[in-house]
Amino acid sequence: MKVYDSQQRQKVTLTPLREDEIRIYVCGPTVYDDAHLGHARSAISFDLLARLLEIRGYKVIVAKNFTDIDDKLINKSLQTKTPLNELAEHYIQRYLEDMGHLNVRRAHFEPRATQFVESMSNFINSLLQKGIAYHLPNGDIYLEVAKDKEYGTLSRHFDDKDSIHRVAVEEDKKDQRDFVLWKAYKGKHDIGYESILGKGRPGWHIECSAMIDSVLSYKDKAFCIDIHAGGQDLFFPHHENEASQTRCLHNKELAKYWLHNGFVNIDGEKMSKSLGNSFFIKDALKAYHGEILRNYLIGTHYRSPLNFNEEDLLQSKKRLDKLYRLKKRLEYVKVVIPQVTPLQIHCNTNNTICDTDSINMEMWEEFFIPYRALLLQQVETNFSVKFLESLDDDLNISLALSVIEEFIKHANEHLDMYPKDKAYKEQAKANLALIDFVLGLGTLSYTEYFQLGVTHEDKLKIETLIAERLHAKQIKDFAKADSIRADLERMGIGIMDKGKDYTEWEKI
Repeated sequence: MKVYDSQQRQKVTLTPLREDEIRIYVCGPTVYDDAHLGHARSAISFDLLARLLEIRGYKVIVAKNFTDIDDKLINKSLQTKTPLNELAEHYIQRYLEDMGHLNVRRAHFEPRATQFVESMSNFINSLLQKGIAYHLPNGDIYLEVAKDKEYGTLSRHFDDKDSIHRVAVEEDKKDQRDFVLWKAYKGKHDIGYESILGKGRPGWHIECSAMIDSVLSYKDKAFCIDIHAGGQDLFFPHHENEASQTRCLHNKELAKYWLHNGFVNIDGEKMSKSLGNSFFIKDALKAYHGEILRNYLIGTHYRSPLNFNEEDLLQSKKRLDKLYRLKKRLEYVKVVIPQVTPLQIHCNTNNTICDTDSINMEMWEEFFIPYRALLLQQVETNFSVKFLESLDDDLNISLALSVIEEFIKHANEHLDMYPKDKAYKEQAKANLALIDFVLGLGTLSYTEYFQLGVTHEDKLKIETLIAERLHAKQIKDFAKADSIRADLERMGIGIMDKGKDYTEWEKI
């Protein structure tokens, strides 16, 4: 399997630090507002990666953080007169709800910055003791970039003006590249936590390094984790600074591979709240089911920019329609995949080393290992090889989707010729199950899918009309039965009798 490593600027063979396990850290949201399509794209991209790795036989452990200490969050808390923890909790839950609608699986660890203040302050204190960090007159603590000879080697931003422009300006810094580790408490309009560094709060960059140290890091490997992932906008300075502070403390690199997803653009502009063109997930979900939205967002290669527009979304839906049409033809029953809930984190008194309650992971493996073995045994070999190998090439989704199109076309042709071929039908169903698992689709039955967009009130009306039509047929009032069918068609509803006592319907 190959992935594009942002540090090496090329595709490289993915070789895990441990033979059968891959540890991934994904930068999560700063929870001061609702999640937008940029968050959705990042989450879906790396959910796809984790699913592929699992079907390839790896034990995958994922951590995704919530930044619940931040200037934007503090400002909103003051503006809305809402306690910081309540505001953060509100947006965390909204984020998780949105991700659930998109069928993005929960991470195994979901650390929050507020849970790791002690861990972060210990990390920073160690950097002070090594002479790599220093105090400003106002009590803030900064990392002295000049002490890290490897600084800039990740993003290749060194001393250029653009790089310095993206780092906060502070007159008392030794070097304008230096970045904040700890912000001393500034008074009643600030938030502060008691720590060995005094009262204050951590900077943004430090939290990921401290969290990785606490819940995910290998202590006996050349790198802390296998993969660090996030949006392209985080590459510099955020990821550069994470890599630097970890390297300075531990004398080893944070991640073996760095993966970044491309921007989401609307009307050709990069999504940005400052530009006022953010498209919230919650708004998109009002118009489109989460599976339709996921199918659209996953259809562009994760590293390429995605120019969001509804015309392309509706075009991508036609591909999903074909998939569900085949499911209906095969009378495919959707596979219910258990949800893995995040592991509970139990930290020692120093909050530097954490153990985990692994019961959820054990339950997942108990389900998935035999499920995966049976699935790969049942699928059509030619299809599974083409499909998975296409994704093995740095998640080449375009090629993978072309393999799916080819399968659907061949399946329909085969079923036209051999409609009673039970062995082929079972194999085709296994192919569909593999597609659903890897791409994160299949949250709906084909009946539910083809009834999307119909209100609950209209569904009741449709069911009543179908019952009346069935009764009319039973008493041989075929004129009334035909009249009801015509009424349903005018409502945009197509029906198909599946027996004497059952009629299927769908939106047409």
